Amino acid sequence: MQAALATGAVKKPHRYRPGTVALSNIRKYQKSSELLIRKLPFNRLVREIAQDFMTDLRFQASALLALQETAEAYLVGLFEDGNLCAIRDRRVTIMPKDIQLARRIRGERV
Repeated sequence: MQAALATGAVKKPHRYRPGTVALSNIRKYQKSSELLIRKLPFNRLVREIAQDFMTDLRFQASALLALQETAEAYLVGLFEDGNLCAIRDRRVTIMPKDIQLARRIRGERV
């Protein structure tokens, strides 16, 4: 080490192997319970969709929060089911056909 520093060689910064940081992020988000979709963009989307049905709608903050929590819970479950479909097909990547199959098995409209 001393010889390398004396000759002017620069020590390379530490790097994790590919996939290690991704796995640690997965574990971190699985442990947490906070919302992952940003509040303002979600609120804008809800209001935009609501405009198609009725104008002059107002939302309580607690209603928007309940909608967001429900939407995130639904998406997590859908991705879990889609992941199972991908694993069954001997893949590690979720593809649109996995999500479509998961929705079909659940009995949702595709």
